[in-house]
Amino acid sequence: MNLRDRIDRRRSARGDRQLVVDRDHLSPTVHRSEPVGRGPALEQLLDVLEPVFDGQLPPPVAVVGPQGSGTSALVVALFGALNDRLGDVDRSFGTTTRASPSEHVTWFVHVDGRRVDSEFAFYRAVLSVLSREPVPESGIGTDDLQERVERRLRGGRRAVVAIDHHDEPETLTYGRVRDLLESAGVADRVTAVPVGRQVPDGWDGATVSLPAYRSHELVDVITDRASTGLAAGGIDHESVRDLAEWADGNAHDALAALFVAAVAAEADDADRIADRHVDRGRADVPPDGVHLDRALALSENRQRVLAHLVALDERRSTAGTPIGDLAGEIAARSSLTTGTVKRFLYELAERGVLERIHLESDGSGRNPSAVAPLVPATAFRELTDASLEGSPGTDDTDGSTEPRGSTDTAGS
Repeated sequence: MNLRDRIDRRRSARGDRQLVVDRDHLSPTVHRSEPVGRGPALEQLLDVLEPVFDGQLPPPVAVVGPQGSGTSALVVALFGALNDRLGDVDRSFGTTTRASPSEHVTWFVHVDGRRVDSEFAFYRAVLSVLSREPVPESGIGTDDLQERVERRLRGGRRAVVAIDHHDEPETLTYGRVRDLLESAGVADRVTAVPVGRQVPDGWDGATVSLPAYRSHELVDVITDRASTGLAAGGIDHESVRDLAEWADGNAHDALAALFVAAVAAEADDADRIADRHVDRGRADVPPDGVHLDRALALSENRQRVLAHLVALDERRSTAGTPIGDLAGEIAARSSLTTGTVKRFLYELAERGVLERIHLESDGSGRNPSAVAPLVPATAFRELTDASLEGSPGTDDTDGSTEPRGSTDTAGS
């Protein structure tokens, strides 16, 4: 954001006397166009991608780091800059070598494995960057999309495709992406870049590793967000430092706590974030929790079930209530059946969005389980599009409605 935009935002906030200027700038699920504190890692990744400047494919490279270290933010920002800043009107990146218009063109594609979970969705995501024409969401077959991808990568055209969150449960894996590229006949024209917490099994390519943020770097991350998301003086430096130290290098947790603190301050009609609001924000982030975007990438019905569970857990802890009883309570408040809700709860536990807690035997020979949310509850409630009201006619569906999108995730 340039200086004039920053000034305009501050003037607007002062005129409206509001604390929160732009919630998106506080959200842990939204990236900055230029990641803060990740200059060395950007340079390392550019070093590996250097061959594209000579019209060649770069070698395989993985981008890894712990949760909240900014792996997604780094790749999204760099790929976006390569496409939008250095590309032509076709959103391609062309080298300065003498070549025909179709030669020495490389596209950079970021595929969110949390939201792209099928062959059709993968080819559509890739084609949306490769093609200047809008890509249909329906009314077209997977084979047709596959052929279009192959045609776009003819004549010296190439692509670098990042597979983000490749190592999370039930997401698009690196091996699966390699198979899809082979099926399309373009594996020799594409470099696949796995992005996540760890490299794929058997990985022998280059690796760019991001460490957890150091405390002073996290202070800069929080300050940068607060400078455009809050009115001037919306949070003091001491509170920012406390948040950074508490988050222990995890930008997601720091920003989730900041977001919830801002929500709490708004609810109090306060003109600044006070210590009690920061405490509320920290309390909302579960220890060893998962990234908020993992919940926001769920289908609508699964988000609705999670929203009901969060609401129940806020009234009283769900950790001691068997899953069957929880499913009955949630079903009574929605149009989903008890069986569907119960299945969703088990699925969400398998995906790591819920913690599964084993309870003592109830005397019937069974060992019942309970579940508890592993995502920041208030932040999820504020950001999800899922309503607590049930939708008629969705009793027995699996909730395959397209999940809420995002501008990719910060600090993932």
